[in-house]
This record gives sequence, C-alpha cells and structure tokens, in this order.
Amino acid sequence: MAIKMRPLSDRVVVKRIDEEETSAGGIIIPDTAKEKPQEGKIVAVGPGRTEDGKTTKIDVKKGDRILFGKYSGTEIDINGEEHVIMREDDILVVLEG
Repeated sequence: MAIKMRPLSDRVVVKRIDEEETSAGGIIIPDTAKEKPQEGKIVAVGPGRTEDGKTTKIDVKKGDRILFGKYSGTEIDINGEEHVIMREDDILVVLEG
C-alpha cells in the first residue's frame, strides 16, 4: 500500500535524484565511494510557516528540482525509496530548464 504524506508547516519531502554511476573518464564508481546526491525532486509540500496568525506560503512546489545542503533534513524510507524531509530554509536553489 502506498503511503500518502502531508508535510507540516514549512517542510517539504524530497526524493533524491541519483547521480551518474560512471565518472567522466568512464570509470565505474562503486556504491561505497559515492556520496549521496544533493539534488532532488519535491514530492510533497507543507502549507507554509505560520507566525502571528499569518501563513507564509512556501516558494517551491511539487515537482520542482532542487539542490540542498549536504547535511540537510532527515532521511526516511517511504514505499521502499529514500526521501529527505527538510525545511524550506534548507533548500539552496531551484533548478530550472
């Protein structure tokens, strides 16, 4: 059964996008030597941060490709796939094009 999620506050759920497994020179990189990718696709977005009774909407949306900090968020397993839950502040940039 697929799990549906609804992040709270200014949190987003991000599915990591795997990097290439081969270097530019054609060398295959083993799993033990690879760093976890810092690029992902947003799969769920919370309603936004609420302060003094006003909700500020999040600037990103479901489907956006983003870059985030190396140690950002909390890693979780959803439906057998690795995801990261993070605050909007942990997002460094939205990739366009």
